[in-house]
Amino acid sequence: QVYLVESGGGSVQAGGSLKLSCLASGPSYTSSPVRHCVGWLGQAPGRELREVASNGRYGDTTYADSVKGRFTISKDNAKNTVFLQMTSLKPEDTGTYYCAAALACRDLLFAFRGQGTQVTVSS
Repeated sequence: QVYLVESGGGSVQAGGSLKLSCLASGPSYTSSPVRHCVGWLGQAPGRELREVASNGRYGDTTYADSVKGRFTISKDNAKNTVFLQMTSLKPEDTGTYYCAAALACRDLLFAFRGQGTQVTVSS
């Protein structure tokens, strides 16, 4: 079992920045955080859940086209924490962001995830 708690969401104006954090716990994760792919999923109002960014077990990162160059995912395995630095935010980035963890990045959309943190970007 993996438990994930997100924080750092909020309301900002377009062009602003936010940094989301996710603290992971549970024996299956903390016993070997490096074995896990971690990522951030986003869900805009009325839209489907989508993968925003991922960080694989070898540190390889992927990003949705809409956030490339603006968002950066990172993780601190020693602290079981995953971050999403969001810059140059746009109104279309508004939504609920969930941290997710899985043994394979291809499974992130179906993996353990937290309760989510709300991001609201106003124009």
